[in-house]
Amino acid sequence: MPEPIERGTAPRIISLKTYPVRIPFEDGGPGTGGTPSRWHMLDMVLIRVEDEEGNIGWGEAFAYFCLEAVNAAVERMIAPFVVGQSIEDIPAWNLGIQKKLHLFGRYGITLFALSGVDIALWDLKAKRAGMPLWRLLGGTSAVARPAYASLVRYGSADLIAVQCRKALDLGYRHIKLHEVAPNVIRRAREVVGRDVPLMVDANCAWTLDEVADLRDVFKECDILWVEEPLFPPDDYAGMAAVEAQGTAVGTGENASTNFDFRRIIQSVTYPQPSMTKVGGVSEFADILRSCDRAGKVAMAHTPYFGPGYFATLAMLPLMPEGTLVEYLFVEPEAWVASTPKPRQGMLGATNAAGIGFEPDLDVLARYAVEI
Repeated sequence: MPEPIERGTAPRIISLKTYPVRIPFEDGGPGTGGTPSRWHMLDMVLIRVEDEEGNIGWGEAFAYFCLEAVNAAVERMIAPFVVGQSIEDIPAWNLGIQKKLHLFGRYGITLFALSGVDIALWDLKAKRAGMPLWRLLGGTSAVARPAYASLVRYGSADLIAVQCRKALDLGYRHIKLHEVAPNVIRRAREVVGRDVPLMVDANCAWTLDEVADLRDVFKECDILWVEEPLFPPDDYAGMAAVEAQGTAVGTGENASTNFDFRRIIQSVTYPQPSMTKVGGVSEFADILRSCDRAGKVAMAHTPYFGPGYFATLAMLPLMPEGTLVEYLFVEPEAWVASTPKPRQGMLGATNAAGIGFEPDLDVLARYAVEI
């Protein structure tokens, strides 16, 4: 992966503001099974930074079911290291913040908050340079990559058939399930046919023995990868054992930093960094370099629609042809920006400056969460 282009001394940042937002969505399913309560809301903490010259950058911290805590972490843990500062070397700043905050939580909410601010700083830097983020980071042209429809868990063979047909009708040629029942997985394969790659995300549902018992199902259904098959999600030795049994594994949505991902890259076929969790653009770019050195193809985890999604798309020109990009298969009640949606199963980077995100301020106000 190319090295980023460096520009002079950065103007001071004069403000950091958070926008906690909660937007209802429909997904065609019951919305239960893997969350503390029914999942039917997209929680986001958007972050706006502004410098003394009036330039603005936007970021997004992961906040599903933890919005209030993440918003507080941004404001109390990260903002004091941003406002009033001139931040030129963003990766060095990022690492410095990790060192300062590790006593209060190495990963999790601390890294969610740091990720959002890091994205905003990179958006700001690329806008100052008047170029898209991918070009600032050394990319040569905007590209498109295949998107996959990331279906939610329906737990029903009838519902999975309906949703798979819907995805095919919309032009998707890659589909990911969040199912654990063999009959539902088999029904999905029956509906999509043999030519559409199919993935299964278990969200850490199984033991190693249970995965072994499912090998015939995965083989019969020609599953491209099984995602997060085991608990805990950082049982990388266990996932390497699943790979040794003949099942390709994808994992990484619950991991943070390139340090952690180097262990993932050694263990599984498909590393899956999540922009809003790993540490933002700085760590995401490092992970891409580590994947490149190891000959692995990163499959970005991106089940969100704010600046984190835009920043992920902005990294596609730095990723290999084999990359697939996730698109959460839901219908939000509103969009926080004019959001790129897959066309005939493809998603691409834009030539807009920064990450290409310009918010709909009316939507941010209408769906704001009072904290």
